[in-house]
Amino acid sequence: MLDEFADMAIEAGEVILAIYARADLGERAKSDGSPVTEADAAAEAIILKGLAEHWPDIPVIAEEAVCAGHVPETGARFFLVDPLDGTAEFVRRSGEFTVNIALVEDGHPVAGLVYLPTTGEMFRGDALGAARSRVHDGELTDWVAIRARPAPAEGLTVMASRRSGGGAQLAYLERLQVAETVQASSSLKLCRIAEGVADLYPRFGPTMAWDIAAGHAVLAAAGGQVWTFDGQAMTYERGRVAGCDAFANPNFVASGAFDPVDLVRTGPSA
Repeated sequence: MLDEFADMAIEAGEVILAIYARADLGERAKSDGSPVTEADAAAEAIILKGLAEHWPDIPVIAEEAVCAGHVPETGARFFLVDPLDGTAEFVRRSGEFTVNIALVEDGHPVAGLVYLPTTGEMFRGDALGAARSRVHDGELTDWVAIRARPAPAEGLTVMASRRSGGGAQLAYLERLQVAETVQASSSLKLCRIAEGVADLYPRFGPTMAWDIAAGHAVLAAAGGQVWTFDGQAMTYERGRVAGCDAFANPNFVASGAFDPVDLVRTGPSA
C-alpha cells in the first residue's frame, strides 16, 4: 500500500511544484478564512483517483472534498488525505508544505506517507516500521529505517508551529526542560520526531484529522506516540471534539521514544 501511496504523492508533488513556480497560485479563501489554491485541488484529484483505482471499497476523507460538502460514510477502515498540508506556507513560498496520505483502522493510523516536494524528502510508516527516502528526478532513492529517540538528558528539542500556540504553548513549555525550540510548519514536525532529530511537539489550536494522521502513522511506526491532554492516545473517530467539526482534533502532544504521560499531565485539559 505504501508503495502506491508514494507513487501518488510523487505525481501530486510534481503538479504542486508546477503551480508553485507560477506567479498566480489560484489562491482564494475558504469559508473558514483559510487559503486554498489550485495546487490543493489538483493534488487531491490525483490522490483520489489513485485510491479509487486500487482500493475502491475503502472510503476517503479528503480535506478539499470535505470542505466542498462531500463527506462519505466511514466504517472501521478509511483513508485520510491532505493533498497540501501547509497551504499558508505554500502561498508564502516558504517551502514547508507536505502531501499526506494515511490509512485508519479502528481509529488508529496504521499506514501513512508524508512527502515534502520542495526537498524531495519522503517518510513512511506501517507495521513493518518507519523509513525515510528522497525523490530525485522523479524516482525514490533507497529507503533508510528511522527511529524516534529517547528523551535526551540535556533537555528536549521541541517542534513548534509557526502560526499557532501562543500563550498556552509558552506556559506549557515553561514546565519542561527544553534545550531548543525549532519552528516549522505542516506534518513535517511529526516526521522530525520520528527520525530522531526532535523530541516533542505540543499542539494548541485547531487541527483536523487529515493534518496529522499520516505523520502520526510515521511517528508511531518509529516508536513515538501522540496523546491528547486528557491522557488518551490520539485516535481518529468522528466527533472527538464536542461542538466542533466531525474531523477536528483535540489539543495534543507528540513525543519520541519515551513515556509522555507526565508531560501530558502538565498540560491543560483538552
